[in-house]
Amino acid sequence: MLGLNRILSLRAARIRSCGPPGAKLSPRSSSCQNPGASSRIYCACLLLLLLVTPRVDSSWWYISALGARVICDNIPGLVNKQRQLCQRHPDIMQAIGEGTKEWIRECQHQFRHHRWNCSTLDRDHTVFGRVLLRSSREAAFVYAISSAGVVYALTRACSQGELKTCNCDPHKRGRASDERGEFDWGGCSDNINYGIKFARDFIDAKERTVRDARALMNLHNNRCGRTAVKRFMKLECKCHGVSGSCTLRTCWMAMADFRKTGDFLRKKYNGAIEVTMNQDGTGFAVANKAFRKATKNDLVYFENSPDYCLQDKTAGSLGTAGRVCNKTSRGTDGCEVMCCGRGYDTTRVKQITKCECKFKWCCAVECKDCEEAVDIHTCKAPKRAEWLDQT
Repeated sequence: MLGLNRILSLRAARIRSCGPPGAKLSPRSSSCQNPGASSRIYCACLLLLLLVTPRVDSSWWYISALGARVICDNIPGLVNKQRQLCQRHPDIMQAIGEGTKEWIRECQHQFRHHRWNCSTLDRDHTVFGRVLLRSSREAAFVYAISSAGVVYALTRACSQGELKTCNCDPHKRGRASDERGEFDWGGCSDNINYGIKFARDFIDAKERTVRDARALMNLHNNRCGRTAVKRFMKLECKCHGVSGSCTLRTCWMAMADFRKTGDFLRKKYNGAIEVTMNQDGTGFAVANKAFRKATKNDLVYFENSPDYCLQDKTAGSLGTAGRVCNKTSRGTDGCEVMCCGRGYDTTRVKQITKCECKFKWCCAVECKDCEEAVDIHTCKAPKRAEWLDQT
């Protein structure tokens, strides 16, 4: 698939070569004397452009790849409402771009010991490739944590005064009370409701343009991600009084570290519920009647996941060949599970570590650099015939 820059350069080149209706053609062309022929050539060029431009699915996720040069017309896959919000709020798009990097890192942390490790593809506007075309539990997790990441990034940017349209939570004023007694609202409470509202308006806009099962699945998981951030809001206080006594307290609401949201959604991934569409097409029914119904806090999916053992271009699986595994573990990071029974190679490497550390008055710790040999285990590649069956 052509990268974004390649697509844009092709578009520019074709438009320059075709020209708009009414533009003068080269003197070498006999059609320059005929406005109708010029118009037909222009229409033919536009049709050719549409045919060779690859179909764009999502994604606002690609904003992170554009960095500080967010140009709304250059982001593939945005629907009209998303593009309008992008053009109206460039500072918010910058915050979303930074937040996207953060939630992708969190996704990769949560799945670092699994066959599917939330890998991203360079210069691919879909960011994750074809793996998310399947309505699997991996897709459910990515949509949830991406939505959570936008809420977190926007709320944080509001509190730091980086956005023009929001600030600290305006409702946290005056006096309030908790189990410890009364306190005064002060400081800067995180404006989580603003983050949730903008994330809903921006992210859900695309899903609301269609009425199908996958759109409903995405909307459900997006909401699950947004509410997960709010779940871990906490009250932080500062005491005032003689010798640190809490005669008076000033408090504010703050978001917890994003790792808590990631851990929570990872557990929801483990317990994700397979569903089907209900008869009227407005909601879900549990696929296996032996399991409980999905709640608004559960991740839902329609299709089983591939095993991700082998490289499979159609499924978007990168395979596990070359992945590092733990020889002694019996979990998902163990060589038996990670390598799918293909075995592993062992390489001995030298590592420099700190050792013989001593405290030196005052106030430093001095250590020596020690060299040690460490065995690194990596999954064997599949036999060629086995690999070709999946490509």
